[in-house]
This record gives sequence, structure tokens and C-alpha cells, in this order.
Amino acid sequence: MSIVTVQLGQCGNQVGFEVFDALYSDSYCSQGLCSKKENEAYQASCKERFFSEEENGVLVARSVLVDMEPKVINQTLSKAAQSGRWKYGQHACFCQKQGSGNNWAYGYSCHGPKHEESIMNLIRKEVEKCDSLHGFSIIMSMAGGTGSGLGAFITQNLQDQYPNALKMNQVIWPYGTGEVIVQNYNSILTLSHLYRCSDALLVHENDAIHKICAKMMNIRQISFNNINQVLAHQLGSMFQPTYSAEDSFHYRRNPLGGFRDPALYTTWLKPADAFSMWKTQRAFNKYEKSATLVSNSQFLVKPLDTIVGKAWNMFASKAYVYQYTKFGIEEEDFLDSFSLLEQVIASYCNL
Repeated sequence: MSIVTVQLGQCGNQVGFEVFDALYSDSYCSQGLCSKKENEAYQASCKERFFSEEENGVLVARSVLVDMEPKVINQTLSKAAQSGRWKYGQHACFCQKQGSGNNWAYGYSCHGPKHEESIMNLIRKEVEKCDSLHGFSIIMSMAGGTGSGLGAFITQNLQDQYPNALKMNQVIWPYGTGEVIVQNYNSILTLSHLYRCSDALLVHENDAIHKICAKMMNIRQISFNNINQVLAHQLGSMFQPTYSAEDSFHYRRNPLGGFRDPALYTTWLKPADAFSMWKTQRAFNKYEKSATLVSNSQFLVKPLDTIVGKAWNMFASKAYVYQYTKFGIEEEDFLDSFSLLEQVIASYCNL
């Protein structure tokens, strides 16, 4: 079952490269923690899921790269080619309108419809290389402009054209003290649109990852490269080939059984349905042991409420709204986004 990744904008392309490099490194590194047969099966499964293979044996990432300018894409393609281990295939670059770089509306209302056919054709070609398509992983920033707006537009198109395939958006949550003045507008518009068309939103907070780099990895001068590598490890370990451990004797006896405590979950959800464990004998990327927890909880209520509050304060004074209305986003679209996200916040608060 293969996954096609769509890398959007500067953030999506830089993170996407690190993810594929981590996946390749994990798959082809020497592992002494499992048998040769288990290792070979793991490598074959990983390759089928994330890479296609050319006749000369070169692995090509199952990915489509999209950005508004050539610089980032060219750098990403070059880094992959220089690795000598794998490379990219499909990519697209389009010229953006001057002054529209941080404008969500331009990506969603202008750039998306204008280049919809070209982008969707690239994705279709990548899908056709898969023997069995499981779904899409869309990597995008939430606070940027055209990448997030285009990301929402492309996700809607994927839902229309591939309704039975999983659409999972990897959303990079902005720093609380970000430099993009309209990042809160971009964030609420992105989240509200993805909420309607995505099957799952995996949120990756820059502030939380920054703390990991500082406190757990003791990095003094933290760069975006450091942030992206931590993100890549999180995503790679989550996507690694695994099997269900529900019925294993080890699972029943492990302390992990504490996750079956009904007190952890809402009353209308049975613990048996609320928590699933998947495992593999092979640890991720040379670690002796590795664990990843993907949780749907109240954790994001506070940061989401903060973003909605900041965006509402700006909207109440009509600050920068004209930058969106000139590209076709009406004030009613903002109000719809606020209303939807306030309902989401209320629902999570009531869990």
C-alpha cells in the first residue's frame, strides 16, 4: 500500500526532503535488532510505501513538489540528487504575483484554480506508479501564504478525485511569536478548510519542536534544519511499516495496558476503540527502542483558541482584510471560519 506525498511551499518542500531522507536512511541502514529475513521484509515494505524504482535501480520518492518560485524546489532536488541514494521525480514551479507571498487568498483563489490541471496531472502520474494506493500525505505550513492556501485547495481536489484514499495533512503550526503579520488569518482559513475535506490533520508545533531541540538535544543555536530533522524523525517513525499488536501476549502484559483505562477517554468512546497499538521488531533509524504516540485530545485547545482570538481581534478592526478581499475571499468567509473553529474548540472542551 503506497503513500503519495505532496510537498507544498518552502516549508513543505524542506520538511519533505528530510522525511524521505530519514525514511531511506532507516530502511537501508544496518540493523542488528532483528533477523536478516525480518529486515529484508521491512525494507521491501518501506520501499513499496514511499519509493518507486527505476530500471537502473535508482529509487524515486513517491512525491510531488509544488512551489511558487524555483529556488526552494531546485535546492530540494539538488540535495536529493547529491545524496546519491534516492531522487525526486515530479515537480512543478509557478511564478507568483508580486506582493502575494504571504497571502492565503492568492494561493487558494488564484494560484490553485489557475494551475489546478497541471498539479493534479502530476499527482495522477505519481498515483499511476502505485500498485495499490493507500492515500496522500500533504506537508504544508499553516501560517505561510500561498503554500497553505494552495494546500487547502489541493486537498479539496484530492477529496473530489480520490474520495476513497486517505488524505492526511501534516500541518506545521507557527511559532507563537511568528514574523508573518497575517499568520493568524492564514491559520484559521487553512484549518477551517482542511477540517471539511481532510481525513486527518497531524499538527506539528514549531514551539514544541524548538523545546525538544533545546532541552532534549542540547542544541544552542537552533536552525530550521534542526527543526525539520526532528519533524522528519517524528513522521518517519509514525509511518514505518508495523503490524497490529492487539492480541500479542507481550501487549497484554506490558504497562502500556494503562492506555486502556476508561478514565482517559470520553464516555461515548470505548477504550477498545480509543487506543490501538502497532509494533515492529525493528527500531527506527538505529535507535534501540522507539515509540510514537499519535493522540486526538484536548492538547491543541489552548493554541487553537489563542490563534482564533488573535485573528478575531484583527478582523474586528478590519486589519489587512483588504489583502484577502482583493483576491476573492469575502468577509463572510472569515466569519464562517471563525464559527467553525469556535465549534471545534467547544467540542474539544466538552470531551
